[in-house]
Amino acid sequence: MVSIHVNAPTVDIVRQRRLLGERSLNPMINSLRLLRLALTGAVLTSTALFAATYRVTVASTDVDRAAQRVSFPLPEGAPRDGTLRASDGKALPLQVAGDGTATFIVPVQQAGQALSFTLGAAPAPAFVAGVDVRRTPERLHVTVGGAPVFDYQMDKEALPRPDIAPHYKRAGYLHPVYTPEGRLVTEDFRPGREHHHGIWASWTHTKFQGRSPDFWNTHQGTGTVEFVGLDWTWNGPVHGGFVARHQFVDPPALSPVVVLNETWEVTVYNVAGARVFDILITQVCATNDPLVLPEFRYGGMGLRGSGEWTGQALPKILTSEGETDRVRAHTHAMRWIHIGGPVGGAPAGIAMMGHPDNFRAPQQMRVGEGEPFFCFTPSLGGDWAIEPGKPYVARYRFVAADGEPDQARLDAYWNGFAVKPVVAVEKQTVE
Repeated sequence: MVSIHVNAPTVDIVRQRRLLGERSLNPMINSLRLLRLALTGAVLTSTALFAATYRVTVASTDVDRAAQRVSFPLPEGAPRDGTLRASDGKALPLQVAGDGTATFIVPVQQAGQALSFTLGAAPAPAFVAGVDVRRTPERLHVTVGGAPVFDYQMDKEALPRPDIAPHYKRAGYLHPVYTPEGRLVTEDFRPGREHHHGIWASWTHTKFQGRSPDFWNTHQGTGTVEFVGLDWTWNGPVHGGFVARHQFVDPPALSPVVVLNETWEVTVYNVAGARVFDILITQVCATNDPLVLPEFRYGGMGLRGSGEWTGQALPKILTSEGETDRVRAHTHAMRWIHIGGPVGGAPAGIAMMGHPDNFRAPQQMRVGEGEPFFCFTPSLGGDWAIEPGKPYVARYRFVAADGEPDQARLDAYWNGFAVKPVVAVEKQTVE
């Protein structure tokens, strides 16, 4: 499914006025030019007087929000290629999906501030390239404005170096991930941690049909996660992304058994100043047996930070609770965590944020004491299970940015992700 915002050229009124003031050696040319411009002006005046416009209002909240996705059903008769303008007159990209859902991004909304936008029939201006998803045989390459955001790996045979053992082969994860200035903030197949893969999801200590598959530590040979297929991709001026399928496989059985079917829906947003993307994970049982997850210290949505943050150059962390000590942060529940440090001599980092609707939210966190690694781990809260007919659904947001982390700014990113905005659309007629 592809959503494309069509940009039409605007009418240059200033140029028309200049033409009216010009003189030609041929009176006939002048007369035709004046008649053409008069007719054009009449059409423009008619459009301005009688075309319907729509006021889109985003209700105020009691917290600051950043990178807030605003969606609403496009009213019947409203222009699919119209212009959305903020109260200061600035035009914003608007993306309309095939089902008529219109989406735009509010960069910042301050606490107590209600926002008003106008959607009109005037053709939208040409915006800088938005989110683009391109497929190669081995991976998806995602860009914003032509600059890389991340790759999604689809071929487990495409190893970065020849010394990686076969049992570490893995696909269905994000790496490399970049900041807006092009700094790499993830690592893949780290020597000694070859089972860590940029941004990935897996379960560790489990029970299934009398066995104990470990889908995280694939080198133990008791479990693995396979990339199955790519369902679709989409591009657009506001957002782009893809939907992919994975399988959690228990290989030591008499014949390998698929334990879970997993879907990733990944959405990347065209946001200035940061790379912002969401991952929606859905896992369903592939058999009539549950996957039991006993209490354990790690396993879930994981992130492996930049290779420059290892050894003595351990990165700094910052949590939604203001914690900066890695040992104290470990096992604590949190809304988000940021990890960062020098990359190429300049500060950069990435935050991972959990949605408040997630199971056991805010989820507890496994924080690596001596390496740049962490994961949201619901199993830290005690035994649980993914049961047949009851999908496990989890949503996470990632924010990769240059510079030092800012607590208030990261809180605003989480607020923009966690709470659905209240939107009203009102039809108006300009007179």
